[in-house]
Amino acid sequence: MKVIWTSKKRWLLFGLPWTFTRYTLTEEKFLLDIGFLNKRQEEIRLYRILDLSLRRSFFQRMSGLGTITCKTSDKSVPVLVIKNIKESERVKELISDLVEKERVRKRVSSREVVGGRFDEDAAHGGDYGFDADFEGVPNDEDDDY
Repeated sequence: MKVIWTSKKRWLLFGLPWTFTRYTLTEEKFLLDIGFLNKRQEEIRLYRILDLSLRRSFFQRMSGLGTITCKTSDKSVPVLVIKNIKESERVKELISDLVEKERVRKRVSSREVVGGRFDEDAAHGGDYGFDADFEGVPNDEDDDY
């Protein structure tokens, strides 16, 4: 298993890695190792990551850090928070690219799920001005954007 990226969670103050949380990204999974005396490891398969977001507070920007939040379809880790890491924008893009590659490799497709059910509007364009046949042609009356 080839390691693509690894880092430790950092303190917000000064951005120093004085914590016992390690993040590891491979081609197929994301590993989260937590603890010193009592250790715990979480594993999230990349194809299970559904959504990524990046947050950088004022103090994180001053320290060169950011927090990536991954929403997943994993039962044990539905939300993975990668806190206070360096080069957060680059890492988010790296995760995003690897997720897409893994989805293609495994032939996994995602569906828009809202409230535990399949949302057909979101899967077919939703409120984006597509016509009733979902052929991608905006309706004339939907020009109020």
